[in-house]
Amino acid sequence: MKQLFGFLVVIFLAVSAGLLAHDDSGYVLFGRGFNTIEMSLTLFLVLLILSYVFGYVLLRFAFRTWSMPEQIKHWRHNQQAKKAREVSLKGLINLSQGQWKKAERQLTRSVKNSDMPLLNYLSAAKAAQKQNAPDRRDHYLSLAHKSMPGADFSVKLTKAELQFAHGQNEQALATLVHLHSLSPKHTHIMVLLTRIYQDVKSWNDLKKLLPQLHKYKVFSEKELAKIEKETYIQLLQLININEKQIHSENDFEKIQSLWHDLSRELKKDADIIAIYCNKLIQLKQNDEAENILRTAIKKEWNADLVKLYGLVKSSQLEKQLLFAESLSREHDNNPILLLTLGRLCMYNDLWGKARAYLEASVGNKELAETYKELGLLMEYLNEPKQAAEYFKKGLFLTK
Repeated sequence: MKQLFGFLVVIFLAVSAGLLAHDDSGYVLFGRGFNTIEMSLTLFLVLLILSYVFGYVLLRFAFRTWSMPEQIKHWRHNQQAKKAREVSLKGLINLSQGQWKKAERQLTRSVKNSDMPLLNYLSAAKAAQKQNAPDRRDHYLSLAHKSMPGADFSVKLTKAELQFAHGQNEQALATLVHLHSLSPKHTHIMVLLTRIYQDVKSWNDLKKLLPQLHKYKVFSEKELAKIEKETYIQLLQLININEKQIHSENDFEKIQSLWHDLSRELKKDADIIAIYCNKLIQLKQNDEAENILRTAIKKEWNADLVKLYGLVKSSQLEKQLLFAESLSREHDNNPILLLTLGRLCMYNDLWGKARAYLEASVGNKELAETYKELGLLMEYLNEPKQAAEYFKKGLFLTK
């Protein structure tokens, strides 16, 4: 539309000039000394326009001729860059298809003329990694850094990923800790740190990272809950109770500190409760263990916690036995509950009742530890033959 409008304007001007020239062609005179040149104004204007056009064409031609080498150089550079892009693309395709050796060759061959050398080197490093060639991998990463020093963060992150994938956890961890200090909100770095801490069993470091994992929602709620649970279970299990110094306040403070750090949901978890209360029992903190176990069992029946409840010797054994007996209303023939009741009766010196519960337990299901308790009870009651028989049955079940 613009070209049509311009063409119409030119025609209009030409027609107007022609009409003016027809009415009065004008007169132009050039003189120098005794020589003169005269012509009509119309002819002069036509010659002037033609001279301008000729001069423009001549200058254009001279400029193009002068810049021809540079243009040819630019054209060749564009062709080389186009070819490099095509080869790089083939390299990336082969990388995605698992053709590691071919991909590495194509990516490094085209890098000289590539307009994205950083991508070429990083991809070549991944290809070398897949071929179990860490030296070549590190060489490409070094070249990637030199090709674009401003991309140091990306290069180091890629390096850490590849080191982790290759099992070089210590090197990867050092790099990731540094990157995390530079970018504490970077979720991918936190994912990698979590995986490495799990691999190297650095549970204290993972515990320190947990608040950030929650804050930035690095994992789904379900996966994060699993990570958090595993972390605290491992930390609790790492606390070794010194049997010779069973009342060590330092050990008690450690497990209490971990318990207080737990979320409300984890404090309800049966696995966590079992490990924690086991530690409390070893430390002779029976009243606290009894309270936690009783609360948990009231909320939800759990056979493992019921069994552990029978190992607690609280300061109120009668109340403890009454609570356990109240559970028999809904679980009267449960062998684990009967074992627990038998143990609690033994703690309360109710030998006959203890024997009845333990025998009822093995009557429902034979358990090695129930036979062991019966053997100990028979020894106490001075019935060695019966005790030996129970111990023997227990041994057979443990084989």
